[in-house]
This record gives sequence, structure tokens and C-alpha cells, in this order.
Amino acid sequence: MDFKMNEYTHALVGKITTGLQGFGKDVDPKDVRRQHDCFVRLLKELNIEVIELNLEGTITENIFLDDVAVICHGIALLLKPRNEAEARNFKILKEVLKKDLGQSIVEQDESDAVICGSDVLFTGREFFVGICKTTNEAGASLLAETFPEFPCTPIKMSKGAEHLKKYITVAGDDVLCVGASQEAKELLKRMEREANFSYQTLSVPEDEAANCLYVNGTLVHRAIEEIPEAFKVFCEKIDFARRSICLSELAKLKADLSSCSLLVRKF
Repeated sequence: MDFKMNEYTHALVGKITTGLQGFGKDVDPKDVRRQHDCFVRLLKELNIEVIELNLEGTITENIFLDDVAVICHGIALLLKPRNEAEARNFKILKEVLKKDLGQSIVEQDESDAVICGSDVLFTGREFFVGICKTTNEAGASLLAETFPEFPCTPIKMSKGAEHLKKYITVAGDDVLCVGASQEAKELLKRMEREANFSYQTLSVPEDEAANCLYVNGTLVHRAIEEIPEAFKVFCEKIDFARRSICLSELAKLKADLSSCSLLVRKF
């Protein structure tokens, strides 16, 4: 690669309004919008140009952009839409990624491949793909075919487990942030056995703290009131720039830091 894996120029996000459907009775739409606005401002402060897209569908289709594409080194693999709203949003994403951001587009065909972006972890050197109910072996093979210059390793996840990036994400150059749950520990063991490269690990006591975002040399993690014990770990172990952000209301929708945007380097 001709740039560091965590260097991005743009981020695609959905435009969140309180009028969207699908919030649920226990979620405050105003707080969701407020937290999402704070997330967008933070990205801008990290020298990222944010493109807000007017997408269709419920709050889910407007938040979980990381699920619908895998973007790396100028190539955007657009994943098979799961409903009509996603199909229409697919066309919007394709146009922006190709015309505005210079990405080469690869569209998932009608094969048996099933893949979700939240199951795909790119370390800057290789891909790990969590094999679970939302991503299968054929999906991992599709990813390997799309990005042949990088090793791509499928990692079997336990029945009922959540997405791979709920347990493990990148927290620095060659650093993996890992939750404390048994599932997270077992996943790390499997990844270390299969990895083509070596990584340092940063273990955090709360699983929800394991999902962080390493972008343009800065580690973004959740706020102290949401992850008090892990916050101490980040303070003690991370010796480069850090930013924290509240995500509590977005988390009620199952959103996390990695799922709320598509990070891109313009070509």
C-alpha cells in the first residue's frame, strides 16, 4: 500500500433525522441525532471530509453504513442489498464512491456468498472474516478474490455470537483491541493461530469498549461514563492521540463506532 492503513480523506454517513422510522420505544431520537452529530464533528476534527447522504429506509439503513461495503486501497466491494431500501441506497453509494471518490466498484454477484462489513476486520496487512450467521465461507472467498494482494483468513465464530468487530478492532498500528469476554478471548486465539503477521494486543475489561476506531493517527473510543474501567486502560496504555465520545443512545440500536460510517481514501 502507498499509505498507512488508518489514513482517510473522506467518510460517508447517513443523514440522521428524528423523523426516521425504527427507533424503538426505549430510544430517544433526539439523543441519537445529537450523538451522531458529535460523531460527525469528531471525524471532521480529524481532517476527514464528511459526506452526509440522504438515504432511504429506517434508522438502521441510515446508520449501519459499514455493513454494506468493504473499501480498501481504492476498491469498494458493494455487498448484496437485503431489501428495497438498501437497493436504492446502493445506487447512491455507488455513484458517490465512483464519481466523487475515485473508487473502483466491485458489485457482489448473485452467488451464495453472504457477507456483512461488520464481520470484516482489516488490520492494514490482512483481512480477518468472522464466519457466522451474517457472513459465510463463500463471502470470505469473495473478499479474498476482490482484494488478492492481502491475505484473507476466515475465523469461525461461536453459534449466537455477534459481529467480529463487536469483540476485536484495530487500536493502533499493528495493535488489536480485544474485549474480556470468553468469546473475544477465543476469537483472538484463533486469529493469532491463523494470522500471517504479529500484533500487539490491548485487552479491555468491557466488551463494548473493544469496538474503537483508529483513524488518521488517533484512537477514538467511548466515553468514561460508558466504559469506566476500559477508559483507564486506554489512558495508561495508549501513548498517542485519543478522543472519546458518548455512544450510549446509538448503542441501543446496536450501533458502534466502526459501524456508523464508511471511511475512504480518495483516489
